[in-house]
Formats: sequence, structure tokens, C-alpha cells
Amino acid sequence: MPPVDLPGSDLDVAKMPGHWLLARLGKRVLRPGGLGLTRALLHGLVIGIEDDVVEFAPGLGVTARMILERGPRRYVGVERDAQAAAWTSRQLPAKGHVSVVVGTADQTTLPAGFASVVIGEAMLSMHTQEQKRRIAAEAFRLLRSGGRYGIHELAVIPDDMPFGQRQQIDRALSGAIHVGARPLSGDGWRGLLESVGFQIVAVEFAPMHLLRPRRLVQDEGLVGALRLAKNLLLDRAARRRVLAMRRVFEQHRANLAAIRVIARKP
Repeated sequence: MPPVDLPGSDLDVAKMPGHWLLARLGKRVLRPGGLGLTRALLHGLVIGIEDDVVEFAPGLGVTARMILERGPRRYVGVERDAQAAAWTSRQLPAKGHVSVVVGTADQTTLPAGFASVVIGEAMLSMHTQEQKRRIAAEAFRLLRSGGRYGIHELAVIPDDMPFGQRQQIDRALSGAIHVGARPLSGDGWRGLLESVGFQIVAVEFAPMHLLRPRRLVQDEGLVGALRLAKNLLLDRAARRRVLAMRRVFEQHRANLAAIRVIARKP
């Protein structure tokens, strides 16, 4: 089993948020569009040696390490939980230009104009509409003119889905992952960023296949996927939870997708 000091590891399996449960079982890529969409997001952000990057909720540090491979001048991760921040810090190189601080994505305490790139993955979807707006506004405040904001989130499709059906999906997702889930449509994500002043640069959708075998192998590698399968076989309670999550994802597969959006501050 993976290290027991993961955030949330002290919680009962039946109550643990889905992303930390999967991490506890050995899953390291917890983004709805997988590594493929994360790579596309980073490619679109064109991070280079002159960039100062802020990442909201870096989690297990997978994207952070991919960002650091691009050699930015500075990287700061912002985690709301002190235990999670400490854990993530230990996964990253101990260098002066790399840090993880405790703070909330809607109120980081970092100075205005601090960053040229802000990135957040699989975190806005867990917030209310007003919280989403505050986080997007904080990203706008942090960026210098011409800075880029990239998100990788869960989306509902099509754009004109009836409100009642969207509520049903939200309830099903929230019940399965034990975290409030409120994904937006493609138009909703674009509108959110535009409402705080951003200009949309690029939008791309990808299948939401988080727990499908092919995606598991693509994201975790064959050895990682087999390790996850072994841990599931050995932990009946965790297996029950993961299978319940997968059933919800499959039940609503026609109306769930992953989305990446890149926006620019004028």
C-alpha cells in the first residue's frame, strides 16, 4: 500500500473523499482527462524559463513535476490544507525557486501581478458557482498583463442540458466521491472565465475515462495499474467505493467529459 501519511489517510474508507481514496490505493493521476489532457494544457500554456507559475491545489504533485521539467523561473503551489501542503512539498525538488504554501485558491495572499501563469486542475468543479468565480478572479489578480490561466476540469455535455438533469448528475457524483461536484458545461466554463475579465484562447474536450482500464494503463503505466488492481483486491471496503464511483461515471458517460481551457489576461 502507498504511504499512510497521505492527506485524508486517517479517515474511514467509507467517508474518505474519492480522490484521496484513489491516491491511498496507489493512483497518482487524478485528473478527469488524464495525463493526455494535462500535457495538452501545459503545451498550450507554453511555460518557459521566464515564467513564474502558481498552481492551485497541486495535490500529489504530478502536474507540478511536469511544470518543473519546463524550467520555469519560479513555481509556487497553493494548498489549503497544511498536511497536504507538507506532503506535496516532499514530492518536489528541494530548490529555492520551488515552494508549496498554505492558502486558499480564492485568497492566496500572494501579491497582485505575482505570476505569468496560473494553473488549476480538477478543483473548480468541487466548488459552488460563487466560489468558482472568486477563484477565477484570484487567478486574474495574480496574473500580470498577458498572463495565462489554464484549467482542466470536469464538464457536462451538451451545453443545453436541462437544469434538472444537471442537478441529478451533480447529486450522483457528489454521493459517489463524497465531495461536492458541480461541473459546468463548456459554455459555462468559458463564461465563468470571461465574467472576471479573461479572454478565451483555447478550449478542448476529452473523454472522462478516469477509471477505465485503458486510461489507467495510460496514466499509471502497466505496473502502476496492476498495483492499483492488487490493492483493490486486498481492500474490500475500498473496492466497494471505487466500483460505486465507476458505476456513476459509466451511468452518465454520455453527459460527462473533461475540458481544458486556456485564457489570457488582457
